[in-house]
Amino acid sequence: MQTTPDINQSTTLREKALEFVERDSIKNAILGVIIFNAVTLGMSTSENINGVIGPALKVIDQVVLMIFVAELALKFFAYGIKGFFANPWNIFDFIVVGLGLLPDKGGLSALRGLRVIRAMRLLSVIPQMRAVVQALLDALPGMGAVIIMISIVFYVFGVMATLMYGHDFNEWFGTLGRSLYSLFQIMTLESWSMGIVRPVMEVHPYAWAFFVPFIIITAFSVLNLFIGLLVNTMQAAVEEENEAEFENLRELVKSETDIVDAHVTEMLSEIRALRAEIAELKGGAK
Repeated sequence: MQTTPDINQSTTLREKALEFVERDSIKNAILGVIIFNAVTLGMSTSENINGVIGPALKVIDQVVLMIFVAELALKFFAYGIKGFFANPWNIFDFIVVGLGLLPDKGGLSALRGLRVIRAMRLLSVIPQMRAVVQALLDALPGMGAVIIMISIVFYVFGVMATLMYGHDFNEWFGTLGRSLYSLFQIMTLESWSMGIVRPVMEVHPYAWAFFVPFIIITAFSVLNLFIGLLVNTMQAAVEEENEAEFENLRELVKSETDIVDAHVTEMLSEIRALRAEIAELKGGAK
């Protein structure tokens, strides 16, 4: 008999906690804390600033971490363990905040730099960023096919470069690994002409016939494929969202129309009943 009020009270507290964490004001406050923490973490990299307000920055960092932990604990209570981990963004926040709890002493001192990962929580707080990340994830299968294709291209050109230019330019093309790395540099267009291709052309004048097609295939064609995949995926996501909103609007209109139809049907029934009563009255008067 005494357990029912406790259960009802727990349910009420969970509903209030859920309402609290879903408020726009709370989400905006957490967004402000994330941005503020990102700024303070950047300030902590300056020796001059550390010399002046270093202790204050450490206190701020601990306070921010406490706020994030309190937010996650509140979400745990509001959603429940199963509901919390059902949302991938909650898992992302859990991992990011968990990294901030790692000690920064002894052999783990290098992990202090992981604190700045908290700034990535912007991805989970801002809906537009979540849409972009979701589009990237949706594009991964298509990107996988493109990556396999470019890997085959790299392998073929790497073997060819090693066989043709490895003897004269051992530093760049002496082994397959060196050739692949040099070709990657050429694909990025970083010092590809004066740094690699022109010196090779001094010994092999027709080397341009090898490198130019490689650049066209990789740097231009493949890059456009990646961009096209991302654009198509994001466009499909936007169209799907618009379709969902249109479906909700259509359901809303349909429900409103059904209500109006019910009222009209009821009015017609009342009118028929009134007509019948009037007809009976007229018949009785005669």
